[in-house]
Amino acid sequence: MFDNWNILFWEYEFLSPNWLWGLILVPLVLIRLFKNERNKTGEFKFSRSNEDQEELATDWISQIRWLIIISNGIVLTFLIVALAKPLDRNSNENLDEDYKNGIDIVLAMDVSGSMLTRDFEPNRLEVSKLVAKEFVAGRRGDRIGLVLFAGEAYTACPPTLDHTILKDQIDVISGDSLKQECTSIGTGLGTAISRIKDDSLASKVIILLTDGTNNYGDVSPEVAADIAKAKNIRVYTIGVGSYGEALTPIETIFGVRYQNVPVEIDEQTLKNIAKKTEGKYFRAANVEGLKSIYKEIEKLEKNKMLDQQYQKESPATPSAFLKWAFLLIIITWIFKLILFKSDE
Repeated sequence: MFDNWNILFWEYEFLSPNWLWGLILVPLVLIRLFKNERNKTGEFKFSRSNEDQEELATDWISQIRWLIIISNGIVLTFLIVALAKPLDRNSNENLDEDYKNGIDIVLAMDVSGSMLTRDFEPNRLEVSKLVAKEFVAGRRGDRIGLVLFAGEAYTACPPTLDHTILKDQIDVISGDSLKQECTSIGTGLGTAISRIKDDSLASKVIILLTDGTNNYGDVSPEVAADIAKAKNIRVYTIGVGSYGEALTPIETIFGVRYQNVPVEIDEQTLKNIAKKTEGKYFRAANVEGLKSIYKEIEKLEKNKMLDQQYQKESPATPSAFLKWAFLLIIITWIFKLILFKSDE
């Protein structure tokens, strides 16, 4: 706030431009002040005799009087411009980049058996947990919740500002209590939607992460996406898995065995969900890719929050004009106090 002294008015937009018509009054006021100045006399504070004063007489006093009048005109100009609510789009003085009002985010994470596939080290699930925790750590002021799904879905943590509890829940993620052989994307998304209440914050987001296709559940991904759209919830979808084949856990009569299995992600369904809800689909083929995706989502959400702030209430930035006006008033007052006697 105190760093902005920019009064280059052509770099500003004006939220109440009709006030600028008031600038027509400035030359009229100056003319009136100049006329009054010609008709009055002033005396320089001087402790010696009038004769000594006349010997030292100079016209710089009258020049200072003219400068004071011009200063008054500039002050009036600055005040009128401030009333017009100037807005500098490049200034962040009225933007809270910590987003104290935050947004609501629900992480919907696939925990089916295929998430133990070893194309990520040590596997997809552990890497997804680690990256999710890093994402949570960077979202100060946001309410974040966690939904886990496989054949079924449940809420591991409702949206909360207590990110310590949330990260503890992420640490203990497993799909042991769910049908690990199935993947119900629709059920997972529907459960995540239900965790975002009607009194939620202005921006509502679901990040849905899966490595498979929807092959179970009563709620289809399409229906769940329609519900999210109706509730103005934006869904970012992430397909996790390398291309080609990967070592995947397979249930056999001898127990779990790892075999090379083709990676199958229903990318079209994930793309449709994202498109319908004005989100975006990402494919994470490795650890670095997954980390960059979360960073991209964070960047997208930050930009959307800034856009929403501008659309909701464009923050006028008149401080530079007010500070210069105040500074000129102080300087003028000091000059008048030191150099001139009161006219009263």
